[in-house]
Amino acid sequence: MTAESSPRPPSRTRTRVLVLLTAVAVLAGVAVASVLHASARAERRDQAQPGGPTVTEGRVSLTAGGRMVFRNMAWGPHRDELTGVPATDPAGPRTASGVKCLRFYAAAGTGVCLQAVHGPVADTYRAVLLDARLKETHRYDVPGIPSRARVSPSGHFAAWTAFVGGDSYAGTDFSTRAAIVDVRTGKLIPSLEAFRIVKDGRGYRAADVNFWGVTFAADDRTFYATMATKGRTYLVRGDLTARTVTTLRTNVECPSLSPDGTRIAFKKRVPGLPKDAPWRLYVLDLRTLRDTPLAEPRSVDDQAVWRDDHTLVYALPGDYGADLYETPADGSGNPHRLSTAAVSPAFLG
Repeated sequence: MTAESSPRPPSRTRTRVLVLLTAVAVLAGVAVASVLHASARAERRDQAQPGGPTVTEGRVSLTAGGRMVFRNMAWGPHRDELTGVPATDPAGPRTASGVKCLRFYAAAGTGVCLQAVHGPVADTYRAVLLDARLKETHRYDVPGIPSRARVSPSGHFAAWTAFVGGDSYAGTDFSTRAAIVDVRTGKLIPSLEAFRIVKDGRGYRAADVNFWGVTFAADDRTFYATMATKGRTYLVRGDLTARTVTTLRTNVECPSLSPDGTRIAFKKRVPGLPKDAPWRLYVLDLRTLRDTPLAEPRSVDDQAVWRDDHTLVYALPGDYGADLYETPADGSGNPHRLSTAAVSPAFLG
């Protein structure tokens, strides 16, 4: 065999092409497997699981007294939908509305629903105001992952909080944006950072100020929220007319004003607890500014809801994502599970 007829080794270009084609084939296989796995998981997600809550489609109203409306977390075709049950039977059969929310709250026939909008590259988020029949009345863009929602007792104002940097209250590396809207006019206050801050009796400004967890008083003027700055959290009292917030005391997060307007339930960081679960539930007397620890021994990362003047309801992790628990607001008794596969409750009437 002559030198001219001898086989030549493959060129570098050809080798690189073969390597590239092999890599593309492998990546394509991985992508197909991922799609099939996601499809199977989505199919399981849409199927009701044995032993789970009974959920059927129906009409849900925000003016039906004696009802609890919440986000259903049970696997099946109605997961993430707003559902209603009798407040006297919170673990009973559920009526699903077809309206999906990540966070929800309602009062006096007004609802606020924080939703994800799934895009081809990334999700975006929005806040939707709902009337008593769960029909949309206004819509607003939300600049990050929704975390808290509230409606004033009159139904005239709604508020929400979103993470715009970081995704957990447990650490210190996060940023939030708290917004308030006048439901009657649609006028939006996109961030409480525009309000004048009075801290320890003096005007205060800082680049690191964050607000979250708004809760409203009955006068359509006063609200409370958490403010964070310089590594500390504060309970602030806000004035919607004067556009001011005033610090009241430290170490208060996610306040929730009682129906009688005299106390605030909140989560408090307790020294010695794990960094990823640092809170315990407390109730603060607004007249004396003294707080009372509640009987719940677990860390609660939620803005508790007052079921009435004597009972608090809040979410804890569960098999479906979250379950609702209740405990007396005076520190007595023992907590117990109110409803499985549920979050973001509102008690109507």
